[in-house]
Amino acid sequence: MKIAFVQFAPAFGDAGANVDRALALAAREPADLYVFPELFNTGYQFRGRDELVALAEAADGATVGRLAGWCRERGVVACAGFAERDGDRVYNSAALVGPAGLVGVYRKAHLFWREKDLFDVTREDPFRVYDVGGAKVGVMVCFDWIFPEAARILALRGAQLILHPANLVLPYCPAAMVTRCLENRVFAVTAGRTGTESRWDKPLRFIGGSRIISPAGEVLARADDEEEAVGVADVNPADADDKHITPRNDLFADRRVGLYGELCRRP
Repeated sequence: MKIAFVQFAPAFGDAGANVDRALALAAREPADLYVFPELFNTGYQFRGRDELVALAEAADGATVGRLAGWCRERGVVACAGFAERDGDRVYNSAALVGPAGLVGVYRKAHLFWREKDLFDVTREDPFRVYDVGGAKVGVMVCFDWIFPEAARILALRGAQLILHPANLVLPYCPAAMVTRCLENRVFAVTAGRTGTESRWDKPLRFIGGSRIISPAGEVLARADDEEEAVGVADVNPADADDKHITPRNDLFADRRVGLYGELCRRP
C-alpha cells in the first residue's frame, strides 16, 4: 500500500481554508492512507480555553465530515488532528477516517507545555489498534513520541503502522522516531506542520520534520523544515509482523518482563 504525510502551514482559526489546502495538497499524490498534522484545521496557539472551545468540533462535526466525504470519494484512509469537543470537555485528538466514515478517535495521552492549561486529559485507554483494510494502525499525537511506552503498547497490540499527526517545535522527534520504529519494528508516519504562530508571548516556530520510517529504521520519505510537501512511500505492512532481530532473537519474545516492574512506578 502507499502511505503519505501532508505537511503545510495552517492559518490560525480558518478551518475551512485549512482543510481545503490540506486536501488539495493530498490530492496531488495518489496514496491509500494519508496523515495530516496535529490540529490541522485550526492551528495551535489558542489564547485561552474560550477560544479553544469556540474552534473545537465534535467528532461528527464539519471537519471530520469533510474528511469522510473525501475518503469516500477516493476509497482512502486519513488520519488528522483536531480539537475535539465532547460535552464540556475538549481534547487534542486525531480522527481516523475511512471510506465508510469515522473509524475511531484518538485523544492525546501526553499534553505538551501550555496544552495542559487548555485541553482535558483522557481518562480512557487511548491506545487502540484499528484494521483499516490493508494494515493494522495505531495513533499517537505529537509529544506522545517522547514516551516510548506509547509506541510500545501499540506495537504489542498488533499495530503495523503508527500514524503520528504532529506540530513539532522541539528538534528531536524526527531522529527519535527512527528509534521508535527500530525498537518496535513498525512503520511510522509523522506528519508535521511548518510556519510560525505568534499569538502567545513566546512565538512558536514549527519545524516540519515529516517522515515515513520503516521497521528497519530507514527513512522512506522526508520533508524539509519549511516546505509544503506530500511524501509518499510504498510499504508492505506485513513486514512489521516479523519481530526477529537475528534468527535467535525476537524483539517481543525475548523481553524479560519480570525485570521491568519499575517502569510502571512513579518516581
